[in-house]
Amino acid sequence: MADHTPAPDTMRTVRFHEYGEPSDVLTLETAPIPEPGPGRIRVAVHACGLAPADWALCRGLFGGELPRGVGCDVAGIVEAVGDGLTDVAVGDLVFGTADYAGQPSAGAADRAVMDHWFAVPEGLDAIHAAALPMALSTAYWHLARLGLTPGSTLLVNGAGTTIGYAAVQIALVRGLRVIATAGETYAARLTDLGATVTPYGDGLVERVKALTDAPVDIVFDTAPANGVLPDLVRIADGDPRRVLTCSDLTGAAELGVRDSFHEDRAAFTDEERYGHFPEFAKLAADGAFGIPIAGTFPLDQWRTALEISQSGRARGKLLLVPAST
Repeated sequence: MADHTPAPDTMRTVRFHEYGEPSDVLTLETAPIPEPGPGRIRVAVHACGLAPADWALCRGLFGGELPRGVGCDVAGIVEAVGDGLTDVAVGDLVFGTADYAGQPSAGAADRAVMDHWFAVPEGLDAIHAAALPMALSTAYWHLARLGLTPGSTLLVNGAGTTIGYAAVQIALVRGLRVIATAGETYAARLTDLGATVTPYGDGLVERVKALTDAPVDIVFDTAPANGVLPDLVRIADGDPRRVLTCSDLTGAAELGVRDSFHEDRAAFTDEERYGHFPEFAKLAADGAFGIPIAGTFPLDQWRTALEISQSGRARGKLLLVPAST
């Protein structure tokens, strides 16, 4: 078995040097410990969340200079602070996003440079903090595009995904009524949160109509593409512009449904994407918000986490926990 114990001034990292299928191009290797540039920090990684977006990066999404790492969601202890920063100090426990685009490694490593970070509040551990960033920012971004209008009715299709689960909670906090499609794994938990839950499958339009006398104002689709978009448009009173999907890009193009990659990203600032993190982290610390965790793995078991993720049966967030921290 290869010895991946890092030498002084080096660290372990999972990264790729060419684009392709994640299982083919990702390797666990040693690399120099990175230094944070201006406006960046470096942390000793306590937990790193993995997501399908990581595997899309391996296949060439948002291409850039290689090598590149995976793992955008990070929680850890600050080790070094770049120039120009006064609101963070060595020793702070923070969570946020790894600078995956500007560094040759990311969060799936012993050390990571971060580009957005926030203090982990008292009562929230590093593992649950690391489960938040991508699901929270992605869900909030999409809901903001649809409109978080208190009193309106939102259908979240795929509420058992991490993004869908976050979207249900965000919408409820913001005063919307939420109808959620989900399987048996999370149906009871979503109901306890305050959502009205219905199963997937044939008859969805009729089931949703039977659940509410009010019209469904907006629809957020997070479920794996399965041909349900026509039904979601019908639920939205036939208006495809009231439906936004982050998963079925092909179906969206055919039906005129909005999708993640054709929204006006330039109009959505970092403050709008990340400014709500402290609020929801505090809710998480109080037990009033969270992302389900499917499993944690030592860094050298990254391939097991990859296989579970790609199986489509993770049922929650998968996280790497570097053994050296």
